[in-house]
Amino acid sequence: MRVLVVEDDADLNRQLVDAFKEAGYAVDAATDGEDGHFLGDTEPYDAVVLDIGLPQLDGISVLEQWRRAGRTMPVLILTARDRWSDKVQGIDAGADDYVAKPFHIEEVLARVRALVRRAAGHASNEIECGPVRLDARSNRVTVEGNPVKLTSHEYKVLEYLMLHRDRVVSRTELIEHLYDQDFDRDSNTIEVFVGRLRKKVSAELIETVRGLGYRVTAPGDAP
Repeated sequence: MRVLVVEDDADLNRQLVDAFKEAGYAVDAATDGEDGHFLGDTEPYDAVVLDIGLPQLDGISVLEQWRRAGRTMPVLILTARDRWSDKVQGIDAGADDYVAKPFHIEEVLARVRALVRRAAGHASNEIECGPVRLDARSNRVTVEGNPVKLTSHEYKVLEYLMLHRDRVVSRTELIEHLYDQDFDRDSNTIEVFVGRLRKKVSAELIETVRGLGYRVTAPGDAP
C-alpha cells in the first residue's frame, strides 16, 4: 500500500514516515500544502494523512481541491485537540476520519489500515481466499492454517491483489500503489514476486490475464 503524509512539523513528519515504512507501506511525504496537493493530485495513493494547519495552502483547501477534482483516496486529517471546528470542517470537506494531536502513532496506523480495507470493501483485517488467509494487522499469511514466510515485497503484492480480489490489477497499478516515487517503473520485479508467490502460497491463486494483469480468485470462483 502507498501512503502520502502531509505534515509541516519536521519531527512528526519523519516519525509518521518511519512508522509507515516499518509497517510495510510505501511512503511519500510533503511539508506544505502546495507540495501535498500536487502529489495527491498526480499520484495514486491508498490513503493520505493530512495535517490541517499547513503553510502555503491549508489542509482543508487541499482536501476540497482534491475532492472537486474527483480524487477519492481515503484521507485521515490531523487536528488540534481543542479545535472541534477543525474536525467538522474536515469531515464536511471530504475527510474520512480524523485524529487529534497529540496522538499515538499506533492509532494513526490502525485508522489508516481501517480506511484502506474499507475502501477495498473489507470489514476485517483478515482476508480469506480459499485456503489462503492474510492478516493485515500482523502482516502474516497462512495456507490451510500453516504460516508462510514471505519477504516484505512478496507480502505487499499479495496483500494488494487479495484486497482487490476478483478484479484484474495491471502491473502498472501494482507498481504505482506498492512503491514510492523513486522506484524504477521499468523493472520486472512484479513478475518475479508473482512467480515466487505461486511457489510459496498457491500455484492457482494468482491468475495471469494476458495483456491486462493479474487477478486473485478463490478456487472454484468464476473468473
